[in-house]
Amino acid sequence: GTFVCSKMCIPHLLKAENPHILMLSPPLTSITERWFAGHTGYSIAKFGMSLVVLGLGGEYKGKIGVNALWPRTTIDTAAVRNLLGGEMLAKMSRTPAILSDAAYYILSKPAQSCTGHTFIDEQVLAKEGITDLSGYSVVPGAQLYQDLFV
Repeated sequence: GTFVCSKMCIPHLLKAENPHILMLSPPLTSITERWFAGHTGYSIAKFGMSLVVLGLGGEYKGKIGVNALWPRTTIDTAAVRNLLGGEMLAKMSRTPAILSDAAYYILSKPAQSCTGHTFIDEQVLAKEGITDLSGYSVVPGAQLYQDLFV
């Protein structure tokens, strides 16, 4: 789905001043059984999106910025609350605002030179000089839970 949607948008993006595609998918740092056992379909989908970033990022280099963004910690979403760990895990998570802020900085970069990356939210913000991330915690001062794919 990500590949087809991206390909359908490309003719329109090529007409834009600073065109970007940003996917929510993990870095390809370690492809091992650990990431697939018990949730093969989900992992294939997520890592497949990261592969699309590399492929389209290379194919449209200099024309469209194609990147991925992934959180270092869990994010307080309906999926975390309803499927993964409920209220307890939500309290050990960050708000979605950290991803929206990181996305803003990625999408503000020149598309011609910022492409083919799988970014981690904290690293993006650190490069912008934002190192105090305490305001993103659901519960201030709580110990955060590292995301499953990091």
